[in-house]
Amino acid sequence: MTSDRLTVETPAGTVHATAGPRSSDAVVFDLGGAMRGSVHVTGTHHPQRWHRFTAVRACLGPVNAYQTTAPDDALPRLAHGHSGYRGSLTLYPDVTGRPKVSVYPMETAAGHEPSPKTAATLTAVLRACTEHVMRREDLPAILTASRQRDTPALLRFLEWSVTHHQAEAARYEAEARAARPARRAAVAAWWTIAHWFTASPHPVLLVMLADHPGSLSRHVSVMEWWAPYCLNAASREHDHARRAETEAACLRNAQVRQRARDRDMAETC
Repeated sequence: MTSDRLTVETPAGTVHATAGPRSSDAVVFDLGGAMRGSVHVTGTHHPQRWHRFTAVRACLGPVNAYQTTAPDDALPRLAHGHSGYRGSLTLYPDVTGRPKVSVYPMETAAGHEPSPKTAATLTAVLRACTEHVMRREDLPAILTASRQRDTPALLRFLEWSVTHHQAEAARYEAEARAARPARRAAVAAWWTIAHWFTASPHPVLLVMLADHPGSLSRHVSVMEWWAPYCLNAASREHDHARRAETEAACLRNAQVRQRARDRDMAETC
Protein backbone atom coordinates (compact mmCIF):
# COMPACT_ATOMS: atom_id res chain seq x y z
CA MET A 1 0.00 0.00 0.00
CA THR A 2 1.30 3.45 -0.90
CA SER A 3 1.65 6.16 1.74
CA ASP A 4 -1.60 7.94 2.63
CA ARG A 5 0.15 11.33 2.87
CA LEU A 6 1.15 13.12 -0.33
CA THR A 7 3.48 16.07 -0.74
CA VAL A 8 2.67 18.02 -3.91
CA GLU A 9 4.89 20.83 -5.17
CA THR A 10 2.75 23.46 -6.91
CA PRO A 11 3.21 27.02 -8.23
CA ALA A 12 1.49 28.26 -5.06
CA GLY A 13 3.77 26.25 -2.75
CA THR A 14 3.80 22.82 -1.14
CA VAL A 15 0.44 21.16 -0.62
CA HIS A 16 -0.03 18.20 1.73
CA ALA A 17 -2.86 15.80 0.93
CA THR A 18 -3.80 13.13 3.47
CA ALA A 19 -6.10 10.28 2.43
CA GLY A 20 -8.91 9.49 4.84
CA PRO A 21 -10.52 6.07 5.30
CA ARG A 22 -11.92 4.66 2.06
CA SER A 23 -15.64 4.54 1.62
CA SER A 24 -17.08 1.90 -0.71
CA ASP A 25 -16.32 3.90 -3.86
CA ALA A 26 -14.17 6.88 -2.92
CA VAL A 27 -11.23 8.31 -1.02
CA VAL A 28 -11.33 11.86 0.39
CA PHE A 29 -8.06 13.78 0.83
CA ASP A 30 -7.70 16.55 3.41
CA LEU A 31 -5.48 19.38 2.17
CA GLY A 32 -2.95 21.40 4.09
CA GLY A 33 0.00 23.67 3.40
CA ALA A 34 -0.55 25.95 0.39
CA MET A 35 -4.17 24.78 0.06
CA ARG A 36 -6.93 23.97 2.51
CA GLY A 37 -10.08 21.97 1.97
CA SER A 38 -10.51 18.51 0.49
CA VAL A 39 -10.51 16.49 -2.73
CA HIS A 40 -12.94 13.65 -3.46
CA VAL A 41 -11.54 10.81 -5.62
CA THR A 42 -13.65 8.02 -7.05
CA GLY A 43 -13.65 5.51 -9.88
CA THR A 44 -15.38 6.25 -13.17
CA HIS A 45 -15.75 4.97 -16.71
CA HIS A 46 -13.22 5.49 -19.49
CA PRO A 47 -14.14 8.69 -21.40
CA GLN A 48 -14.42 6.82 -24.72
CA ARG A 49 -15.59 3.43 -23.42
CA TRP A 50 -18.39 3.89 -20.96
CA HIS A 51 -18.64 0.20 -20.08
CA ARG A 52 -14.99 0.10 -18.96
CA PHE A 53 -14.47 1.38 -15.44
CA THR A 54 -10.72 1.94 -15.68
CA ALA A 55 -10.52 5.65 -14.84
CA VAL A 56 -10.20 7.68 -11.64
CA ARG A 57 -11.80 11.10 -11.18
CA ALA A 58 -10.89 13.73 -8.59
CA CYS A 59 -13.32 16.53 -7.72
CA LEU A 60 -12.52 19.69 -5.81
CA GLY A 61 -14.49 19.43 -2.58
CA PRO A 62 -15.52 16.74 -0.09
CA VAL A 63 -18.18 15.10 -2.30
CA ASN A 64 -18.60 13.62 -5.76
CA ALA A 65 -19.41 16.77 -7.76
CA TYR A 66 -21.15 14.66 -10.41
CA GLN A 67 -23.76 13.62 -7.86
CA THR A 68 -23.79 16.30 -5.15
CA THR A 69 -22.95 20.00 -5.19
CA ALA A 70 -20.62 20.97 -2.37
CA PRO A 71 -21.51 24.15 -0.44
CA ASP A 72 -19.38 27.14 -1.41
CA ASP A 73 -17.74 27.27 2.01
CA ALA A 74 -16.65 23.61 1.66
CA LEU A 75 -14.74 24.16 -1.60
CA PRO A 76 -10.90 24.07 -1.54
CA ARG A 77 -9.04 27.35 -1.61
CA LEU A 78 -5.49 28.63 -1.47
CA ALA A 79 -4.13 29.07 2.04
CA HIS A 80 -4.05 32.85 1.70
CA GLY A 81 -7.08 33.15 -0.60
CA HIS A 82 -10.79 33.57 -0.06
CA SER A 83 -12.24 32.00 -3.23
CA GLY A 84 -13.36 28.38 -3.23
CA TYR A 85 -12.81 26.43 -6.46
CA ARG A 86 -14.82 23.86 -8.41
CA GLY A 87 -13.55 21.49 -11.07
CA SER A 88 -12.41 17.94 -11.68
CA LEU A 89 -9.72 15.87 -13.34
CA THR A 90 -9.98 12.36 -14.79
CA LEU A 91 -6.97 10.06 -15.14
CA TYR A 92 -7.35 7.09 -17.47
CA PRO A 93 -5.22 4.76 -19.62
CA ASP A 94 -5.01 5.41 -23.37
CA VAL A 95 -5.01 2.62 -25.98
CA THR A 96 -1.37 1.83 -25.17
CA GLY A 97 -1.97 1.80 -21.41
CA ARG A 98 -0.20 5.09 -20.79
CA PRO A 99 -1.90 7.56 -18.41
CA LYS A 100 -3.93 10.37 -19.96
CA VAL A 101 -5.58 13.32 -18.26
CA SER A 102 -8.84 15.11 -18.96
CA VAL A 103 -9.47 18.31 -16.98
CA TYR A 104 -12.94 19.76 -16.43
CA PRO A 105 -12.73 23.58 -16.45
CA MET A 106 -11.87 25.09 -13.07
CA GLU A 107 -13.83 28.03 -11.73
CA THR A 108 -14.48 29.90 -8.51
CA ALA A 109 -17.70 29.46 -6.57
CA ALA A 110 -18.82 32.71 -8.23
CA GLY A 111 -18.13 31.26 -11.70
CA HIS A 112 -14.90 33.14 -12.47
CA GLU A 113 -11.91 31.56 -14.20
CA PRO A 114 -8.88 31.16 -11.91
CA SER A 115 -5.51 32.66 -12.78
CA PRO A 116 -3.09 30.41 -14.69
CA LYS A 117 -1.01 29.97 -11.52
CA THR A 118 -4.03 28.92 -9.47
CA ALA A 119 -5.31 26.62 -12.24
CA ALA A 120 -1.89 24.93 -12.40
CA THR A 121 -1.93 24.48 -8.61
CA LEU A 122 -5.41 22.94 -8.59
CA THR A 123 -4.53 20.65 -11.50
CA ALA A 124 -1.32 19.47 -9.83
CA VAL A 125 -3.17 18.58 -6.62
CA LEU A 126 -5.98 16.77 -8.44
CA ARG A 127 -3.53 14.80 -10.55
CA ALA A 128 -1.44 13.78 -7.54
CA CYS A 129 -4.57 12.50 -5.77
CA THR A 130 -5.75 10.50 -8.80
CA GLU A 131 -2.30 8.99 -9.32
CA HIS A 132 -2.24 7.94 -5.67
CA VAL A 133 -5.61 6.19 -5.97
CA MET A 134 -4.52 4.51 -9.23
CA ARG A 135 -1.66 2.90 -7.29
CA ARG A 136 -3.74 1.73 -4.32
CA GLU A 137 -4.16 -1.98 -3.68
CA ASP A 138 -7.90 -1.48 -3.19
CA LEU A 139 -8.39 0.22 -6.58
CA PRO A 140 -10.33 -2.80 -7.97
CA ALA A 141 -12.84 -2.49 -5.12
CA ILE A 142 -13.22 1.25 -5.75
CA LEU A 143 -13.81 0.69 -9.48
CA THR A 144 -16.30 -2.13 -8.84
CA ALA A 145 -18.28 0.02 -6.41
CA SER A 146 -18.19 2.92 -8.87
CA ARG A 147 -19.50 0.68 -11.65
CA GLN A 148 -22.39 -0.42 -9.43
CA ARG A 149 -23.10 3.20 -8.51
CA ASP A 150 -23.05 4.63 -12.04
CA THR A 151 -24.39 1.81 -14.22
CA PRO A 152 -28.14 2.51 -13.77
CA ALA A 153 -27.76 6.18 -14.77
CA LEU A 154 -25.44 5.30 -17.65
CA LEU A 155 -27.92 2.74 -18.96
CA ARG A 156 -30.73 5.29 -18.84
CA PHE A 157 -28.61 7.79 -20.76
CA LEU A 158 -27.47 5.24 -23.35
CA GLU A 159 -31.03 4.06 -23.93
CA TRP A 160 -32.09 7.68 -24.42
CA SER A 161 -29.09 8.18 -26.73
CA VAL A 162 -30.07 5.22 -28.94
CA THR A 163 -33.60 6.60 -29.36
CA HIS A 164 -32.32 10.13 -29.97
CA HIS A 165 -29.78 9.16 -32.63
CA GLN A 166 -32.23 6.86 -34.39
CA ALA A 167 -34.76 9.69 -34.54
CA GLU A 168 -32.11 12.07 -35.87
CA ALA A 169 -31.11 9.52 -38.54
CA ALA A 170 -34.73 9.18 -39.63
CA ARG A 171 -35.07 12.98 -39.80
CA TYR A 172 -31.97 13.33 -42.00
CA GLU A 173 -33.13 10.50 -44.26
CA ALA A 174 -36.51 12.23 -44.70
CA GLU A 175 -34.66 15.48 -45.52
CA ALA A 176 -32.60 13.63 -48.15
CA ARG A 177 -35.70 12.15 -49.75
CA ALA A 178 -37.41 15.54 -49.85
CA ALA A 179 -34.28 17.21 -51.27
CA ARG A 180 -34.28 15.22 -54.52
CA PRO A 181 -37.64 16.43 -55.93
CA ALA A 182 -36.96 19.91 -54.50
CA ARG A 183 -33.67 20.01 -56.41
CA ARG A 184 -35.34 18.87 -59.65
CA ALA A 185 -38.03 21.52 -59.22
CA ALA A 186 -35.44 24.25 -58.56
CA VAL A 187 -33.39 23.24 -61.61
CA ALA A 188 -36.50 23.18 -63.78
CA ALA A 189 -37.49 26.64 -62.53
CA TRP A 190 -33.99 27.99 -63.25
CA TRP A 191 -34.08 26.70 -66.83
CA THR A 192 -37.57 28.11 -67.35
CA ILE A 193 -36.38 31.57 -66.28
CA ALA A 194 -33.24 31.14 -68.42
CA HIS A 195 -35.45 30.48 -71.47
CA TRP A 196 -37.54 33.54 -70.65
CA PHE A 197 -34.39 35.64 -70.36
CA THR A 198 -33.08 34.32 -73.70
CA ALA A 199 -36.37 35.12 -75.39
CA SER A 200 -36.76 38.53 -73.70
CA PRO A 201 -33.79 39.79 -71.63
CA HIS A 202 -34.86 41.72 -68.55
CA PRO A 203 -32.92 42.90 -65.45
CA VAL A 204 -35.37 41.21 -63.08
CA LEU A 205 -34.84 37.85 -64.78
CA LEU A 206 -31.08 38.38 -64.68
CA VAL A 207 -31.26 38.99 -60.92
CA MET A 208 -33.23 35.76 -60.51
CA LEU A 209 -30.58 33.83 -62.42
CA ALA A 210 -27.54 35.41 -60.71
CA ASP A 211 -25.73 33.65 -57.85
CA HIS A 212 -26.36 35.64 -54.68
CA PRO A 213 -27.85 34.93 -51.24
CA GLY A 214 -31.54 34.08 -51.54
CA SER A 215 -31.47 33.68 -55.33
CA LEU A 216 -32.83 30.72 -57.26
CA SER A 217 -29.33 29.96 -58.51
CA ARG A 218 -28.01 29.81 -54.94
CA HIS A 219 -30.95 27.58 -53.98
CA VAL A 220 -30.02 25.16 -56.77
CA SER A 221 -26.41 25.11 -55.56
CA VAL A 222 -27.50 24.33 -52.02
CA MET A 223 -29.82 21.55 -53.13
CA GLU A 224 -26.95 19.95 -55.07
CA TRP A 225 -25.13 19.07 -51.86
CA TRP A 226 -27.98 18.96 -49.36
CA ALA A 227 -29.17 15.40 -50.08
CA PRO A 228 -25.65 13.84 -49.89
CA TYR A 229 -24.99 15.84 -46.72
CA CYS A 230 -28.18 14.56 -45.11
CA LEU A 231 -27.35 10.95 -46.04
CA ASN A 232 -23.88 11.29 -44.52
CA ALA A 233 -25.37 12.83 -41.38
CA ALA A 234 -27.91 10.00 -41.16
CA SER A 235 -25.08 7.47 -41.44
CA ARG A 236 -23.23 9.17 -38.58
CA GLU A 237 -26.37 9.11 -36.43
CA HIS A 238 -26.82 5.39 -37.11
CA ASP A 239 -23.19 4.85 -36.05
CA HIS A 240 -23.78 6.76 -32.82
CA ALA A 241 -26.92 4.72 -32.13
CA ARG A 242 -25.08 1.43 -32.74
CA ARG A 243 -22.24 2.48 -30.47
CA ALA A 244 -24.67 3.41 -27.70
CA GLU A 245 -26.41 0.04 -28.12
CA THR A 246 -23.07 -1.75 -27.87
CA GLU A 247 -22.05 0.22 -24.78
CA ALA A 248 -25.40 -0.50 -23.12
CA ALA A 249 -25.13 -4.22 -23.91
CA CYS A 250 -21.61 -4.33 -22.45
CA LEU A 251 -22.79 -2.56 -19.29
CA ARG A 252 -25.66 -5.01 -18.87
CA ASN A 253 -23.31 -7.97 -19.37
CA ALA A 254 -20.96 -6.53 -16.76
CA GLN A 255 -23.92 -6.19 -14.38
CA VAL A 256 -24.82 -9.84 -14.90
CA ARG A 257 -21.23 -10.97 -14.32
CA GLN A 258 -20.93 -8.88 -11.17
CA ARG A 259 -24.18 -10.25 -9.76
CA ALA A 260 -22.96 -13.78 -10.49
CA ARG A 261 -19.68 -13.05 -8.67
CA ASP A 262 -21.54 -11.56 -5.71
CA ARG A 263 -23.84 -14.58 -5.58
CA ASP A 264 -20.89 -17.00 -5.71
CA MET A 265 -19.14 -15.11 -2.90
CA ALA A 266 -22.31 -15.18 -0.79
CA GLU A 267 -22.70 -18.91 -1.31
CA THR A 268 -19.03 -19.48 -0.45
CA CYS A 269 -19.42 -17.55 2.78
